[in-house]
Amino acid sequence: MIKKRNIFQEINKYIKSPEAIIITGMRRTGKTTLLNYFFNKIDSDNKLFIDLENPVNRMYFEIENYENVRSTFEFLGIDLSKRSYIFLDEIQFVRQLPSIVKYFIDHYKIKFFMTGSASFYLKNLFTESLAGRKYIFELFPLTFQEFLYFKKINIVIPDNPDDISQAIFNTVSPYYKEYIQYGGFPGVVLKTNIDEKKKALEEIFSSFFKLEVVQLGDYRRNKVIRNLMLLLLSRIGSKVNIYKLSTELGISWPTVNKYISFLEGTYFITLIRPFSRRRDTEIRKMPKVYVCDSGLANQFAIVDESHLFENSIYQSLRVKGEINYYSRKSGVEIDFILNKEDSYEVKINPTESDVRRLKSLTEEIRLKDFKIISKNYSALENIIYGFMI
Repeated sequence: MIKKRNIFQEINKYIKSPEAIIITGMRRTGKTTLLNYFFNKIDSDNKLFIDLENPVNRMYFEIENYENVRSTFEFLGIDLSKRSYIFLDEIQFVRQLPSIVKYFIDHYKIKFFMTGSASFYLKNLFTESLAGRKYIFELFPLTFQEFLYFKKINIVIPDNPDDISQAIFNTVSPYYKEYIQYGGFPGVVLKTNIDEKKKALEEIFSSFFKLEVVQLGDYRRNKVIRNLMLLLLSRIGSKVNIYKLSTELGISWPTVNKYISFLEGTYFITLIRPFSRRRDTEIRKMPKVYVCDSGLANQFAIVDESHLFENSIYQSLRVKGEINYYSRKSGVEIDFILNKEDSYEVKINPTESDVRRLKSLTEEIRLKDFKIISKNYSALENIIYGFMI
């Protein structure tokens, strides 16, 4: 039985629209499962599922005459005189696919559902080719609420932190600790023991490196990219100094920039920019780096508890909108600013001075609200817990 994700409801709104639906995201987040869910949901026999990770299936689209592709669809059972549905998995393997999809949307009104693991390629290939003809959805590792659902744990977490007693906190905390340590990849969450979880994380890293870096990236210095990935995993929540990284890796800073852009474009990392009322100031300052999943950081790097927790909070906030951080020359910072309105400071054990400082900074830079996100139980005001986000 397919376990539903929160994103399913969002995509469901566009099933009957003529536009193509494209689901992208990091490997092993469940895109193929999602595609199968909607394939089974469509109440029609006039549909087709093609896995493009299979080199044989790619041959269907490696022809210049698109009417020959039409003949292939008909050979595979599609009746183009009726409403047709084509499901394509792993579309990044076929470079000419955007123009083919555009042709069949315009000429035959086919409804396409597609997945691809690398936004680095999807955005470059699909932005212009399918302008006005697509909806793109990003699928991330599980949120904590989805984590509980996948593990069949029936806990309703109160929305108000005042309603979370010590007893409720103690009930939820062990699950949240597991979520932070091993992350939200569905295949990892569903493993029943620690050794299996670790092996699953190793396989995810290996798969990403082989299929995204080696196969799709086609770079000459794959070992350098691997070393960069490991460095970034160990520096989550830290500012990215391109020049320092170039010295450590023994490569030029433009090359480091290119590799980091690739890793961000393929969902392995995210760079969050500093908050500023002036755009030019925001561009000049160094970004901070976070990785796609705290489980990978915990598995492949030595990361302290506070940074691992901070990365997990980033994972929860990223699905809610734009994230920035705030920093002054004095060293005073705010960990996260969401949608340029709300400030969040991440603390293992918050103090009253933490609350006062965040309140003062929030008012000073004219934000709407503030919260301290605590890992441990606290009786302070303006405190929420990571498992509430």
